[in-house]
Amino acid sequence: MSSPEHDHHHHHHEHGECHCGQQDSSGIYLFSPSGQLLEPQRLELARQRLSELGFAVDIDPDALAVHERFAGTDEQRLGALQRSLQQPQPIVMATRGGYGLSRLLGQIDWRAVADSGKRFVGMSDFTAFNLALLAQTGAISYTGPTAIADFGGDQTDELTTELFGELMRGELELFSFESEDSDAVDGHGVLWGGNLAMVCSLLGTPYFPQIDGGILFLEDVGEAPYRVERMLTQLWHAGVLNRQMAVVLGRFTAYKTGASDNGFDMDSVVRWLRETVKVPVVTGLPYGHVDVKVSLPVGKEVGLATEDGMAYLVLDEHEH
Repeated sequence: MSSPEHDHHHHHHEHGECHCGQQDSSGIYLFSPSGQLLEPQRLELARQRLSELGFAVDIDPDALAVHERFAGTDEQRLGALQRSLQQPQPIVMATRGGYGLSRLLGQIDWRAVADSGKRFVGMSDFTAFNLALLAQTGAISYTGPTAIADFGGDQTDELTTELFGELMRGELELFSFESEDSDAVDGHGVLWGGNLAMVCSLLGTPYFPQIDGGILFLEDVGEAPYRVERMLTQLWHAGVLNRQMAVVLGRFTAYKTGASDNGFDMDSVVRWLRETVKVPVVTGLPYGHVDVKVSLPVGKEVGLATEDGMAYLVLDEHEH
């Protein structure tokens, strides 16, 4: 994504009153609930970067464990989650996604996770965690950076970093983004979603949130447009899309189209979605397997409005 894009993002935060817990927001615990870390040295780099941003960083002792494709056995990864609930840092961040949380969902004490008061953040495979926690307890968690992808690379993105810090400090009240062809929408709803493949994988399980009038946001990586459409079709036939106030599309990246697609691309999918599912579709959310990504509260009631080619997400409304 080109850097001029940065200029179009506006976010507001107000300083002053009620930042009682400012010190509180300053520590992160890194754990590996999903795939193994392929380049372990990136973890140390991520720790340094997060420290430079003012976060105290602790790393779970099994963060670099390896078992098959996973960051340790199921038992090890469940143990890491258990430790994350008991350690002192208020923010718990996944080192990376991959695959692995799906098989743990039935062994996690979700009430204990919610009661820990920790702020859990991650994306991609972590969508399973965000949504299971919401479905089982109603608790809010966060989708946003993962340590390796966003802080352990050769470069870090300034806006991604800034937005994450603001959300964690309770300063991100309004987030706006360019949304050229969006449908008209103005209302409130529970913000939920994440990686489309992970959302679909939870359908029909106890870990799929039952949300009416919500704001469903979606992204995916490496999925051809027809596969994205097939997954959206699944959510549509299951009655999920029709019950939402809006569907917000993030970035769908790193896919190939072939000769047999015959011009069928992501635009075709969006066009089909608009024509078929009578729910407002909002495009352009900077979120997905991309450098520039907003951090969002999953399970929180927020406001969404579109106007003049812009979309506005109201994450926090202070009573004045």
